Amino acid sequence: MKDLKTMSLKEKIGQLLLCGFFGTEPTAELEALIAEHQIGGVIYFARNVANTKQVAALSQRLQEIAAGSGTLPLWVSIDQEGGMVARITEGVALMPGQMALAAGTEGPQAAYDAALISGTELRHLGINLNFAPDLDVNNNPDNPVIGVRSFGESPELVASYGVKAMQGFQDANVVATAKHFPGHGDTNVDSHLDLPTITHDEARIRAVELVPFIAVIENGVDAIMSSHIYFPALEPEKLPVTLSRSVLTGLLREELGYQGVIMTDCMEMNAISEHYGTVEAAVMAVEAGADLVLISHRLDRQIGAIEAIERAVREGRLTEARIDASVKRLLALKERRGLLAPQAAGGAAAVGTAEHSAVAQRLSEASITLVKDEQSLLPLKPVRTLAVTVAAAVSSGVDESYAGPASLGAALAEHGLNVLDRVLPLQELAQHRDAVLADAQAAEQIVIGTYNARFHPAQVELVRDLQALGKPLVVVALRVPYDLLELPDASTFIAAYESRPLALASTARCLLGELPFQGRLPVTLGPDYPAGWRWESGR
Repeated sequence: MKDLKTMSLKEKIGQLLLCGFFGTEPTAELEALIAEHQIGGVIYFARNVANTKQVAALSQRLQEIAAGSGTLPLWVSIDQEGGMVARITEGVALMPGQMALAAGTEGPQAAYDAALISGTELRHLGINLNFAPDLDVNNNPDNPVIGVRSFGESPELVASYGVKAMQGFQDANVVATAKHFPGHGDTNVDSHLDLPTITHDEARIRAVELVPFIAVIENGVDAIMSSHIYFPALEPEKLPVTLSRSVLTGLLREELGYQGVIMTDCMEMNAISEHYGTVEAAVMAVEAGADLVLISHRLDRQIGAIEAIERAVREGRLTEARIDASVKRLLALKERRGLLAPQAAGGAAAVGTAEHSAVAQRLSEASITLVKDEQSLLPLKPVRTLAVTVAAAVSSGVDESYAGPASLGAALAEHGLNVLDRVLPLQELAQHRDAVLADAQAAEQIVIGTYNARFHPAQVELVRDLQALGKPLVVVALRVPYDLLELPDASTFIAAYESRPLALASTARCLLGELPFQGRLPVTLGPDYPAGWRWESGR
């Protein structure tokens, strides 16, 4: 097995790259990246996933290509946060997302249990690095990209759940990646689309954003992912954290004493590519202190980054000692996670077991939160019910629309309710308005599942139209609970935190009275509904 002393400069630079590709089998271009450019690893997206058997075979094949070409074993990485951010959704025990876990009744242990099972299944599929947990403190209702991906608005709560999630993944022998350092929770811009700025002073950043990251550093987190966000209080130049030596080296390495792997978020996100250029920014990230550079899509940018880093060393802009420091950390982590003496993956048969799925169901059922039921509309009456589900569209690079035909109506119908089921694509609400109102005339009660209504006002207008009919109306937030801020006069409001089939099934059982509402809000929804709130029976 190669070690730092026997590796060429080219081989060492290759280890600094984590690359995405297209398709469900290795392409010629990917094989060349592995064999000729000696890249450190790959990242899976939904585009690389057909089913669990295929994923396990793909992971094994990629490691065989690496071994056959004399390349070090690969990082095989993925965004499998749970809930709405998951690349593998079928055939696995897909865990609830982080805010749902924090809403439940089991405390931080829920985060450990979910991460341990998720990590165990990932490892059976040959995946050894996960971009989770998310340690952003979501204290901004206008945040378009974090929201339910966060455990909540309290730094201490996020820290306690984050440490347990980290330990769960690492106990499953999967690299845990704390993100997005030093915090993406208080932005109102998606860094996939542009460069956000957080203008808080340093004291506030230390009191809020940094708290969870300090906690996981103290507990031995494997990796930390940098954010593409500009913090003027931490960086004298207008540079995002990913490109800031002041933050990555000065704050994270030197002041906070972090000795693990620092990796970048994807360098093709607009916050980087549109302002600095992916290839040049790759060099800047290494200068700043990053060990692993993530380029998820384009081959020309991946090869361009490798060549640019090598050129920077040849020209004296980067020293080989700087490259060696990163490679040393990366090799140490590969050894710690068992990659340098790789074992065969367990395969898809060990994934999505009944035992694992039962845990996911238990955690999901405990998360559903009744925020208010002022007119005592629950449990739903056994009458003709219009159930409207607003179906999510892919809004950025972070998530996929929920899988399959699942809807609130279908979930309710499975339990015997007489349902008129309507699924409305998010971007087509106006076209369907009249048909929905006509359907409502034939119903005795209405349930509508909203999806980020705060960012899509047409949903608010539709709810207002349905309210005007004077019929019993229940609103279920199928993503961020902040939808209540747009619909304060909704008499019955439930936070489900996600629109995955498991969450819909749990919500349906709660709506029908088959299960109690157990969840508590992890975030504040105005002065009347603070974090920790749930509607008590008999109010």
